[in-house]
Amino acid sequence: MPLAVRYHVAMPRPHAHLFEVEAAFPAGPDVLDAVMPVWTPGSYLVREYARQVQDVTAQGPDGQPLPVRRVDKRTWRVEAKGQAVTLRYRVYANELSVRTSHLDGSHAYFNGATVFLYTEGTRALPHHVTVDAPQGWRTFCALDSEGATFHAPDYDALVDSPFEVGPHTPLTFTAAGVPHEVVVWGDSVPDADRLCADMQRICEAQARMYEGLPLKRYLFLVYLTDKGRGGLEHQASTALLFPRTGLSTHRGWEDFLTLVAHEYFHLWNIKRVKPRALVPFDYSQENYTTLLWAFEGGTAYYDNLFVRRAGLMSAPRYLARLGETLSLLHSTPGRRVQTLTEASLVSWVKHYRPDEHSTNSAISYYLKGEVVCALLDLEVRRATRDAKSLDDVMRLLWQRHGDGSGVPEDGVEKAASEVAGVDLTPFFDRAVRSTDDLDYGVFAHVGLELSFRVREAPNDKGGTPPRLKGEPRPKGWLGVTVRGSSTLSTVPEGTPALEAGLYPEDDVVALDGWRVDGAGLIARCEDKRPGDTVRVTLFRRDRLLEVPVVLGQKPADAAWLQRVERPSDAQKAAFQAWLGAPWDETPGPA
Repeated sequence: MPLAVRYHVAMPRPHAHLFEVEAAFPAGPDVLDAVMPVWTPGSYLVREYARQVQDVTAQGPDGQPLPVRRVDKRTWRVEAKGQAVTLRYRVYANELSVRTSHLDGSHAYFNGATVFLYTEGTRALPHHVTVDAPQGWRTFCALDSEGATFHAPDYDALVDSPFEVGPHTPLTFTAAGVPHEVVVWGDSVPDADRLCADMQRICEAQARMYEGLPLKRYLFLVYLTDKGRGGLEHQASTALLFPRTGLSTHRGWEDFLTLVAHEYFHLWNIKRVKPRALVPFDYSQENYTTLLWAFEGGTAYYDNLFVRRAGLMSAPRYLARLGETLSLLHSTPGRRVQTLTEASLVSWVKHYRPDEHSTNSAISYYLKGEVVCALLDLEVRRATRDAKSLDDVMRLLWQRHGDGSGVPEDGVEKAASEVAGVDLTPFFDRAVRSTDDLDYGVFAHVGLELSFRVREAPNDKGGTPPRLKGEPRPKGWLGVTVRGSSTLSTVPEGTPALEAGLYPEDDVVALDGWRVDGAGLIARCEDKRPGDTVRVTLFRRDRLLEVPVVLGQKPADAAWLQRVERPSDAQKAAFQAWLGAPWDETPGPA
């Protein structure tokens, strides 16, 4: 029998949230060190998965007990004396996220990095997993299978193939000749036929860009929950977390499609074309790269774009969503503190561990990366008179690095300059290696210009022209954001609140002697004028305080892209080449 690592996963007591795992390693070293990853690819944070492992025992090939001891946070050492070793252990799984594992009476989801102990010496061997599912439950995984046993060519492939087990009936569709399954947990989909049709169009739009799909089948795992949104990409599957009520609204449906497009585009951008710094993965510690802005921010740029290309979002709606992204970027003071390269490098301690100061000290490589990639696309189009685009850069990276060898840290920049036919170093110096505001002049190539206005309501995300006619009355501005009913969550740099001494976690109770909640605090301040002084009454660590604040003027940080008044024929043609829509397409919801 060929050498392989074999796992058996059972869940006899799902209400206890405990997976029962056996891991059988072939004969090898005198001392076997079985280890658990501290992170999972695609989610750049050390999550210490070993903390959920318990009751580890070991035995030899004849069933005799072998000594096993824990030597550090992630390692169990067995005195194997060259024999085959079987480890038995349990894993607690009660966190429903795409990065962890979850087991209860309704289903089991497990991400390989959270469940499978491995050894460095056997990592390249085939890994086989047999799932012992409760009666009436089926097992879904993108790996090849024979009955209840799934086969991975190595440990990396296993970790990149999550499992879902439950009483599910999958939805199916075919895109670009490849079968796709959609397994939904948590609630039923309001319109399953429409969902599959829309997902098919997105998948086929991406397949057209790359002239086919790099796999023989694909699996979507969809978790509809009460809250939360996110996804984690894998080699031939993805796990998506989305609010169940979101699919009942047009905007929510649109947002789900962008999530689908984002994770699916990772089939190429980071699963196969990845930073060389991540090759091979080191599961024991952080893996550093400065390129997450290109691989995650670039994917964020393409997610809206592919919903647009699939005909599921109008060009005006696309521009509105891009305007919302620009608005969020310009309301984040941290953009003037942290560069994109640094944001990528230190994602391990910044992006996935946000706190009340993050808005002042950091910028998301998703957020700014999306904007930079939009500008880069237009820069390439302008330089080549629309003969080339960012699509060509992505295809060049796929051609050169799609074998998994990895993109060097300067590889994206060099590929972009090669496709553009000009040296784009000045663009990258400003966009990714400095904290200067971005140069938006390239929007003129497609007949657009970026404008800013004051936000007109607390839920105003920008992206659209002013709704109110005439010159708006200057509004008083405090500058805080509120969590819950009345707790200050952030106090951004440059705001009157920060200068006056309001703190995150302050609980506001009154303004000028009148009781207010968080929404009332902001609204009443806006009813006043810049320069007025207000008295904010609050509890800070249970002590009642009153803080006077001199209100500022509400900033114009809501961005929107407007069309130039007299576009040239070249601008109209460039616009259509970019968004696949005529210049005069009227705004619409789809």
